[in-house]
Amino acid sequence: MAASAQSSVDQGSNEVKDYICNACEDQNNAETSADFYCKQCDRFYCGNCIDLHGKLLAKHTAFGRVDIDKWPVSKKVVDFLLNCYEHKDNKVDKFCTTHSQLCCPQCVSDYHSQCSQVTPISGLTNTQPTDLQGLLVELETVLGEIKRLQISHELSVQSLQRTYKEHTEFIEKQMLANINTTTNIKTTIDECGNSCVSTSGKNEQYLKEEMCRSVLSILNEFDNITVKELNEMKDEVISIKGSVTSSIKKCTGFQKDLSQFHEFVQKIGDNKDLCLIASVKCKHILQQALNLLGKSGKAFNVLGYSEHNVKIPSDSGSCLITGCCVLPNGQVLVADSENYKVKLLNQQYQVVSHCDLADYPQCMCLLTPSKVAVAVNINACNTHEVQFITVTHSQLDPGRKLALQHQCLGISHHQGELFISSATALFKYSLSGKLVCRLYEDRSDVCTVGRCAVSPTGDKLYITSHSQRKLLTLAMDGTLLATFKDHKLRWPCSLHVTPVGQVLVCGGLSSTILQVDWEGRRKLATLATGRDGMWTPRSVCYSSTSSSIIVGTQGLIGDIMVFRVE
Repeated sequence: MAASAQSSVDQGSNEVKDYICNACEDQNNAETSADFYCKQCDRFYCGNCIDLHGKLLAKHTAFGRVDIDKWPVSKKVVDFLLNCYEHKDNKVDKFCTTHSQLCCPQCVSDYHSQCSQVTPISGLTNTQPTDLQGLLVELETVLGEIKRLQISHELSVQSLQRTYKEHTEFIEKQMLANINTTTNIKTTIDECGNSCVSTSGKNEQYLKEEMCRSVLSILNEFDNITVKELNEMKDEVISIKGSVTSSIKKCTGFQKDLSQFHEFVQKIGDNKDLCLIASVKCKHILQQALNLLGKSGKAFNVLGYSEHNVKIPSDSGSCLITGCCVLPNGQVLVADSENYKVKLLNQQYQVVSHCDLADYPQCMCLLTPSKVAVAVNINACNTHEVQFITVTHSQLDPGRKLALQHQCLGISHHQGELFISSATALFKYSLSGKLVCRLYEDRSDVCTVGRCAVSPTGDKLYITSHSQRKLLTLAMDGTLLATFKDHKLRWPCSLHVTPVGQVLVCGGLSSTILQVDWEGRRKLATLATGRDGMWTPRSVCYSSTSSSIIVGTQGLIGDIMVFRVE
């Protein structure tokens, strides 16, 4: 069939010849792009060869490229669709119904030899639905969203660079002010000392020198702290920028794949085998793209759970785990509010390190692969701050602090922006601590804005309303998009969004963990209740390393509960 020789890459250029002239190919001439197709011959011809064809076979009808929809599917398209993702030299020819996967002969041998329903694709074309028009619409929609996400990521990089520049300028001004202060104080002491030395002698001279040394020591220490703070900020910006750049590369890759599918699906025509293959491959790439967009609709299935105690000898009371997050290496950080500590757990959930805090840690969020921000709050002492902590070689190193003028109950981070809740309002800060704006406020009750979280793509914010028993979904400008209520969600005290957009929320008084869809409108699953041993959950996070949901509790049974999920 002509289609067997329809594609070639010109080595002297980037041009891909989707169809080549069969007549030129027969004569071993250089590959030439075809401009015509004869259905009776089932062959392709270039502009020169079509003249001879017309003279010899005058009654045949040849279709030019203006009628390309009447041409058969090109080999370029066929090869793209038939090639196995894993075994590049093989062609897919079967479909495993058990795993909903396309298979080449090697796939069947390696992974599906025990599966009961591995069927040739040709035997499924009349039973499997293939809505290519619907796929085209979905491809166009997701492609547009991926492009918008990439633009958003690129703007985030620019914002990070501005944040670091602003913080550097602020630190430089502080250090310059310290130098001027040091000079002024030294001059004052010199003047005072000179007036005293003439009457009091060596004791006054010694006092003058000690005063100078003390002032210089204090200012030098302050300068060292500001330099350390600047270096910490630089490390944070570099790490976050690297993560954003990686996301931009993923967006670029998905744009290429989605655009290619969008182009090829339109060229398949009525080839049922290719329609089925394209449908399966399209759905696979679309699901990956939706995961990148934080729009996973997959509900977790709980397989079992275990309980772990994180109490250590220096704890003064039982543990109250009000915050938790997972590092990329699988280690877990937990905030123990009852004992004023942040604790580092290994992958077996054993405490390997800890650091003390000045007051109650409320919750925490991950900034970089090795740094977290902890919300610290106690109204009695008027302490409202963010404590930054770095994990280095399984040790916790407290760094700079960000003092706030309002309560600090919840904290979340996305690409250099901090979102902090204060019981009645949600604020946005830059990473350097500059207040950007108040995004949302509700003073109708005592605690209308509890914990907060941001979607992986940074296009949605989620907040819990303790007093109103609601989960609210906001746009990034603070506009209310959705409200979720459920009778199993009493006192929603914590929430977490997974890397693919699955929303988890705790019901503190109802002892439940619910999964809500990424739009924040409906419940997808009840993952744990009191019947499962759940008791007053206070924090929740997901570990992709161990495929588990980690829940912090009040320590009556286990300080943390780990639910294995799939």
